[in-house]
Formats: sequence, C-alpha cells, structure tokens
Amino acid sequence: MYATRTRRAQPEPFSMRPGIADRLGLPYMDATLSLAAVALAVFGIFTLEQATLNDVPGSPGYFVDRQAIYAMIGLICMYTLARIDYSRFRELRVGIYTFLCVSVSLVFVFGFAARGSRRAFDLPFFSFQPSELGKLLLCLALAGFVIDGARRGSDWQRTVRYLCLGLAPAALVFLQPDLGTSLVYVGITLAVMYVGGVPWTHFAAIGAALVAIVTIVLAIAPAVGVPILKGYQEQRLTSFLNPSEDPSDAGYQQNQAKIAIGSGEKTGRGDRATQTRLDFVPERHTDFIFAVIGERYGFMGAAFVLSLYALLIWRALRIVTLSKNSYGTLVAGGIAAMLLFQVFVNVGMNLGIMPITGIPLPLLSYGGSSVLATFLAIGVLQSIHMQARLSQKGRFAW
Repeated sequence: MYATRTRRAQPEPFSMRPGIADRLGLPYMDATLSLAAVALAVFGIFTLEQATLNDVPGSPGYFVDRQAIYAMIGLICMYTLARIDYSRFRELRVGIYTFLCVSVSLVFVFGFAARGSRRAFDLPFFSFQPSELGKLLLCLALAGFVIDGARRGSDWQRTVRYLCLGLAPAALVFLQPDLGTSLVYVGITLAVMYVGGVPWTHFAAIGAALVAIVTIVLAIAPAVGVPILKGYQEQRLTSFLNPSEDPSDAGYQQNQAKIAIGSGEKTGRGDRATQTRLDFVPERHTDFIFAVIGERYGFMGAAFVLSLYALLIWRALRIVTLSKNSYGTLVAGGIAAMLLFQVFVNVGMNLGIMPITGIPLPLLSYGGSSVLATFLAIGVLQSIHMQARLSQKGRFAW
C-alpha cells in the first residue's frame, strides 16, 4: 500500500503532461505538426490571392475563397480522424484497398475529360479526384497487408506480393493518364516495403528493373514505333535535360519558372513580380506555385516554405519512431514518403532539376482533393502520435 501511494505521488513527467490540446479534446497531439500544416495552408491561400487576382474576370477571389473552404473542411477532417484509433484501419485493409481500386477505376466511366485525361468526378460544388485520396488509402491498406503477410511465403514471394498490391492502383492512375500521381503511388509502395524490412538486395533488383523500364519507355518503344507515353508526357520527362532546345514548347514552363525564381533574388519583387502577374508562368496556381513564391518573396520566402516542409516531414518521421505498433510505423512511413516525394519533385521541377509530372505542392497548390487528402493524412499521423503518447502515459500510471 505504501509503495502504491508513493508511486501515485510521483509527479508525472513534463512530456506526459496534458497541454492546450486537451482543451480541444486532443490530448497529447503533436502541436508542431499541426502548426506547420496550418502555416503552409495559410501561406498558400495568401500566395494564391496575390497570384490569381485577375485570373477570373469579375471574381478576383475565385481561387482564394475555394481554397480557404477546402482548408477549413480539411482541418475539421483532420480533427475528426485524429480522434479515431488508427489501428482499426488495419482490420479494414481489404475494404480500403477495394474502395481505392474501384474509385480510381470508376473515373474511366463517370469522370469528366479535361486536357486529354479523366481524373476526377464532377460533383455539384467541386470536382473530386479519387487518386489524391488514394495516396492515403494506399498507405493504410498496404501497411495492413505487410503486417498480415509478414510470415507468409518466402522473402521474394512477399516482395512480389507487396509490389503487385502497390503497383496495381498505380497502373490504374497511370492509364487516366496521370503520370505524376502514379509515381507517388510507387514511392509510397517502396517506402512501406523499406520500413517493413524488405532486404536491400530486393531493392537493388527493383532498381535495375526500373532502369530497364525507363529505357524501354523513353528510348526503345518510341524507336520501334510503339510509344507507351503520350507525346506531351514524353516531352515533359525529357525536356528538363535541355529546356533551351525547344523553349517555345516543352521547355517553356521550366524556363519561365526558373526566370521567375531567379528574379526574386533575396527578398522578392513583391507587386513587381511580372513573370507571374503577366501570366508568363503557366499553371502558377497549381504546379508552379513555388515559382510564384520565389519571385514574389525571394530566397527568404522560399526558404520559409521549405523550412515549414522540413518541419512537417521531420515530425512525420519522428512519429515513425514513436508508434506503439508496427502498423502505425508503416503507415507513418508511407505518409512521410508521400509528403517528401511530392515536395521534392514539385520544387525540383520548378527549379529545372526534375521533369514536369504534374505533382501538386501539398497544402500550397490549389485543389480541394489534394488539400483534403493531405489534412486527412496529417490526421492519421496525429492519431498515431496520440495513441503512442497515451500508451507511454499508461506505463507511468500505477
């Protein structure tokens, strides 16, 4: 009895004490993660206001108002999902994976065509792109399959099974066609496999196979008259190697983006950002919003945004190590890879060091599906973090 009372009298460690988040009904949430996400969303809305002021005649706030609504709904979804025990999704892995594949497939039948592709459903108030939500669904489902099949078959059989499960929805997205999002699916699959303990020799074999596939797609197939990619996709993938070769076509976007970023110098040009205000930079509200930031706010603004992304990804990686079980570790690893891959490729294509693949910049690029999917992913990360902290707290409760 005395020992029990002594243990109860011991003060709880400071790291375990509830904070302001308890008043919101989210004890032990990662406040830094949420603040980084909200800061990026707010900065994105502010940037859209400056970049799209004259894009829609008679409606200067067209993109800003919608992006703000998407962000508010996303915050509510994040809050709701953070209160759910993420471990339940492991039991629903088959249903989640089925929903992912079916929703992406239905786009071919019911989706609307835009710029030669079918990627989204046209709903009454907005368009919904299932492949964006599918990034999170793939993390949840594939992590469950990895845990479930950890002891089934040989190492190679498990590796091939994981690859097939990840590449099947990636292939459906690629056929829409949406090369950028399909590459994100591949990145998520490889990340979950890596965290799941797939041997490095298997990754070496996968890397060799990818090199062979790229060679066939970009060199051999076009040479024999059987192109696999659309013409504009092939140009986008190869033009970044020499954008000045055809500056009026495939290399135009990257040339203009690099000019915009370079002209921003240290502190930016503000309202004198002619590259973006005079529409020289195409798709500046989606794919090339980082070029807008670079020109308007210069190196300081770009560094600020990248610092927020570094903070966001660091907290996600930290949650990988804090998770109370292997399923949470795999899911957090997949989400961290999803965010890192998108940021790296989008910023890289704005700087001219990566091919143009149409990957949005999370929480900054305009688009309801992307914003909602990102906030939902952060909600899952918060759930993993909260469950981990609560389980640690239980070790101190005597």
